[in-house]
Amino acid sequence: MLTRCSHLALTSLLVAAAVLSGCAKRPATMQAAAPAPTGAASTTAATPPAPAPMQSAPPSTTPAPQATARPVVQDFAAIAELADVFFDFDKYDIRPTDAKTLDANANWLKSNPNHLLLIEGHCDERGTNEYNLALGERRAKSTMNYLVSQGVQANRITIISYGEERPLCTEHNEACWSKNRRAHFLVKPR
Repeated sequence: MLTRCSHLALTSLLVAAAVLSGCAKRPATMQAAAPAPTGAASTTAATPPAPAPMQSAPPSTTPAPQATARPVVQDFAAIAELADVFFDFDKYDIRPTDAKTLDANANWLKSNPNHLLLIEGHCDERGTNEYNLALGERRAKSTMNYLVSQGVQANRITIISYGEERPLCTEHNEACWSKNRRAHFLVKPR
């Protein structure tokens, strides 16, 4: 027969085991390489900024490397050779049919290395402005990651999210909304 102390110890062990085991996690999305959005509209350069110098380091006599200036959006233009890709509702993973479109876009970009690329992330009108800006950023990053995986240089790519602010279609139905859930491509010569 278990003593009161043994019973309490056994119960504690069972509770601890239940807490440590937790519950099952949801599977990761296909585009886990796309970083989580910041939650705000941003233009994100594909190359990360240079790290800040450590405070304990002595001052350097060599000039710090210059950060590359972000491209001006108005300098970019759409071209017929780069087709938009589209997304399912509330998703940012690349669909198989859109992967073929991105493969063609990547081939054009690799054949034209003298062009910079701006990827715009767009959403339909459903959801809050903040949520749609974050989702648009995820869509643009997912698209950028796919192009980089196909051999396009990351330092040629800049992304921006417009969320729901620049719809192609303004009707309030699924046929229209599906046109607005997209990544749009603009280029400019270097």
